Amino acid sequence: MTGMGVSRRWWAAGLGLVLTLATVPGCDSNAGLVSVEVGGEPGTKPIVTYVAPLSVSGTYRRTIWEGTGPLLVDDQPVLLDFYQEDARDASVVLQTYDAGPGCVMVTRAGQAPSCGPRPVTRELSRETLGDDLFHTLRGQRAGARLLQVAPAPRSGEHRFPTVTVIDVLPLRANGVSVPPRADVELPTVTLGPRGVPSINPISDEPPENVVTQPLLHGSGEQVTSQDTMTFQYAMFTWNGDAVDSSWERGQAESQPLELLPSVLSEWFVDQPVGSQVMVVVPPTEVLWISHSMEYKGKTFVLVVDILSTRTPEGGP
Repeated sequence: MTGMGVSRRWWAAGLGLVLTLATVPGCDSNAGLVSVEVGGEPGTKPIVTYVAPLSVSGTYRRTIWEGTGPLLVDDQPVLLDFYQEDARDASVVLQTYDAGPGCVMVTRAGQAPSCGPRPVTRELSRETLGDDLFHTLRGQRAGARLLQVAPAPRSGEHRFPTVTVIDVLPLRANGVSVPPRADVELPTVTLGPRGVPSINPISDEPPENVVTQPLLHGSGEQVTSQDTMTFQYAMFTWNGDAVDSSWERGQAESQPLELLPSVLSEWFVDQPVGSQVMVVVPPTEVLWISHSMEYKGKTFVLVVDILSTRTPEGGP
């Protein structure tokens, strides 16, 4: 079941372009590069300043700021925001920061879902990322902002030097544990080694109304109603059967809150990034799988990790 899973062919192809441009085997030099300055606050699109055309004879990499989150592990997923320019004229090649239309989970008027810019999840390996980007990311921690300047690749259609800024995002919530509610009995949540949640169901009848239980309280930016939020989620039935999961698909979701079912979006507003929330949704509420006869009349338990949030340009 892939209720939130939608076609990402355009962005997957875009990332493939980025990785192709970033892959120049055998080139690794930090000397003799014209100055490149990177500004901008964490969680926002970087501001890159240099004099174009930029002469690039070898790969240059710099850590703009260190990450304080989990260490990246070889052959495990990484979640990345990136901003890339053609170093010849400073034109934007691809970027994931501007909050576009997002991925609509439920088709509307027969239209297929569409995706806008969003962070991408990839495996930390040479085979997936190419030598240069793998080398840039290896040994870094979630939260880092990195600069990579690479010469034109020796093959491929897009043979031009690039300036790329990469933000390494966390793949799981990292907040402080919150005590369970005393007024209602709810399933407990167990986390696997990578943070993948599972639930331990209880025999009590499910609640008739929506119930939320904060599990971890983050310390990041608060989510607003105008934001596009990036998150991991796992969905279960009340008796513990797995229904849907971004973890299983290997891709965190990014959704404008206004496009999420209201039963979820209203509970995410004002939550800080880094939080994990459990939401119990009775069958009277509408979710993206409510039309499925398989789950008709079911109560669902969602465990959501809030990884990042951003307000569209021009928003409050």
